[in-house]
Amino acid sequence: MLTDRELWDGLCQGNVESFEGFYRSQVGRLRSFLRLYVGNAQAAEDVAHEAFMQLWKHPNGFNPARSTLKSYLFGIARKRAADWWRHHRSPEVEAPPVQAASQGEAGMLVEDALAQLEPELRSLLWLREVEGYSYAELAEILGTPIGTVKSRLFAARERLRKAWKGNATQF
Repeated sequence: MLTDRELWDGLCQGNVESFEGFYRSQVGRLRSFLRLYVGNAQAAEDVAHEAFMQLWKHPNGFNPARSTLKSYLFGIARKRAADWWRHHRSPEVEAPPVQAASQGEAGMLVEDALAQLEPELRSLLWLREVEGYSYAELAEILGTPIGTVKSRLFAARERLRKAWKGNATQF
């Protein structure tokens, strides 16, 4: 497996194999993240495509000393998803459905609680808890200080906890 530096060097040289390998290794995760952020599969696919194309056309924006290529890609995607929301948000747009971790009542409670979070907080929780990004990587993706990442994660967890308690009393 190639290092980030080797992948980046390949991208800078226009090496299609480097790009394809990186694409295959990240596209599924990126689509899952974007699905939570934008709310539908087609929009997630479009935004993922835009993010990969930006990486392919402008690889020099990445600094291997600052972050991983994966976190850089997710940062591009987050910005593209925010742009998508600004242009497509309307009263008819519902909160995106979240796939339950398990079937049944507990899964429905988790799904409902997550759906009540704002897309930014939901996607931040996804990146931290599911994808396993560090605080430093999240700070790079979001373009914010680590302290801000920590406070947003705390707020997201608190809102999730409150939503969970509210949903649990309904059953």
